[in-house]
Amino acid sequence: MAENSSARDVLRTTVAMVLAGGEGQRLYPLTKLRAKPAVRFGGEYRMIDFTLSNCVNSGCRRIYVLTQFGGYWLNRHIRRGWSPMLRDELGESIEVAPAQKLHGDRWYAGTGDAIYQNLFLLQDERPAYVLILSGDHAYKMDYRAMMDRHLHTGACLTIASLKLPREECTQLGVLQVDENWRVVGFEEKPADPKPLPTEPDHSLVSMGVYVWGTEELVRRITDDATRATSHDFGKDIIPRMVDQEADVYAYHFEHAPGHAAAYWRDIGTLDAYWQANMELVDVLPELNLYDADWPIFTHRCQAPPAKIVLAEFASVTDALLSPGVIVSGARVHRSILSPNAYVHGDAQVSECVIMDGADIGRDARLYRAIVDEGARVPDNCRIGLSRADDEKRFVVSEGGVTVVPGDMILE
Repeated sequence: MAENSSARDVLRTTVAMVLAGGEGQRLYPLTKLRAKPAVRFGGEYRMIDFTLSNCVNSGCRRIYVLTQFGGYWLNRHIRRGWSPMLRDELGESIEVAPAQKLHGDRWYAGTGDAIYQNLFLLQDERPAYVLILSGDHAYKMDYRAMMDRHLHTGACLTIASLKLPREECTQLGVLQVDENWRVVGFEEKPADPKPLPTEPDHSLVSMGVYVWGTEELVRRITDDATRATSHDFGKDIIPRMVDQEADVYAYHFEHAPGHAAAYWRDIGTLDAYWQANMELVDVLPELNLYDADWPIFTHRCQAPPAKIVLAEFASVTDALLSPGVIVSGARVHRSILSPNAYVHGDAQVSECVIMDGADIGRDARLYRAIVDEGARVPDNCRIGLSRADDEKRFVVSEGGVTVVPGDMILE
């Protein structure tokens, strides 16, 4: 986009609050010991890296990450990879804010309550605007364009939105807008999503990306805290605002940075997580990890280059190999191998996500599987070839993806 100096300048003083405290039950067992935003994605990255990279690339560099469940690995990742990048003396910072039970004896009851319990952070910072984001979505987005829209309309809340096929919208917030993109209807996870007037097979959904005027945000979440609700933006706060005809507008996300097609995935389920990873090994993936103008930052482990040996027996096609990976006389197809994974001789790995330090034994056969960090798959093991057999030992998703947890001992 043509950069708007007003939006750019405003984002420099805007505070981003990244919601990273969800329990992640739909990604179990990958979230057994770690927060969902800390789960590996795309080989070298963690889920949260995409949201944080969008912030940094957009010029919003005052960031709070609100954590709750399984926060140790996420805290460590941010300390190693992100804290050194942002400089306090330049007005930049990233801070982890764990749930502290400051309001009674409860953890975060919902997304709105997570912000409410951290109002002291906004009182300390006193920004004019707050950017509220999710830490478990895969996308590249220039928040300057959205801020420009927010300033132009004078909205109290702007919601990032995009069009999706109706059948994909039952687990998302669905918007209805007028000709000026003012939000006139909002339903959270409707069984029958309302279609777009001009495209009956599509609906307009919320991306979980919000720009708020700080005063309006504080007023709304404080009011919601006094009510018997689930204290959630999508279920309670936004629908109430729309019913009261507040100035809520949608920002239509049409182009990613570099004028690429808009791409956004909620990767909060095993099937969605696996599918989004598989999309990365396409010849021309919609989510471009190789864009030097909009880099995805992360903490990169100290590991040697990936290595493929015994070439007369090895075959690696349509795959991402991270540093430290060794493929020794094995076949790897349409798969993603995270740092220090090892695939031994005569093994066959197809349409799989293999995480850090996982060891795939000789002559093993893996198909449509996710192998968690540190897992050891023994020689001659078969995974993903028989759902009935897999269900006796593993979690198998609705779509048939088998998950091998890192702490399981296989025989």
